Amino acid sequence: MADETDTPETRMARLILALRSQGVTDPKVLNAIETTPREIFTPDLFKERAWEDSALPIACGQTISQPFIVGLMTQALQLEPRARVLEIGTGSGYQTTVLSKLSRLVYTVERYRTLLREAEARFKVLGLTNVITRFGDGGEGWPEQAPFDRVMVTAAAPNEPTKLLAQLKPTGVLVAPIGKGPVQSLRRYTGDGQGGFKVEELTEVRFVPLLDGVAREL
Repeated sequence: MADETDTPETRMARLILALRSQGVTDPKVLNAIETTPREIFTPDLFKERAWEDSALPIACGQTISQPFIVGLMTQALQLEPRARVLEIGTGSGYQTTVLSKLSRLVYTVERYRTLLREAEARFKVLGLTNVITRFGDGGEGWPEQAPFDRVMVTAAAPNEPTKLLAQLKPTGVLVAPIGKGPVQSLRRYTGDGQGGFKVEELTEVRFVPLLDGVAREL
């Protein structure tokens, strides 16, 4: 017999409590996650798991990130309401949507056309008007729109992402997983205003690799 008390609302409440206990404490970030319906971004096969604190598979061999990692990376960006944000790796659009609730504009780049089209359809359903999408090589960033206040990379860069760092404002913040192996270091780069960066190691993470170029899809 189904548990009638186990509703989407109670599942979301449990998720928010779990995120808070793991260190995602910024109330604005938690509210953005709570008001983003993760089930919309989750494939039908995994809809019942949409409120779990776990990564889930999506098309093109990619994943929808674990809510804790979404919360941690969003919190680490230290977003301000007027911020222009560059996101590398649109994926399902879940992280994009969370960012859109906390910033003025989100420019998001995706190398898989299929994923981008599906994400764009979700943005339309959600009525998002501050997300600008691009099909392209995320490693190149979006130089025509630079500089950005913040940059988030949702795939693992093998080395320091110098091209993306160059597209930050002098005191901007970039958060990215860095490393070539299955486990990477989540790092925050904060501009010092003079062309240098303070680099902080936040935690170990597991992301799909940041690949060059755009994907060939059948």
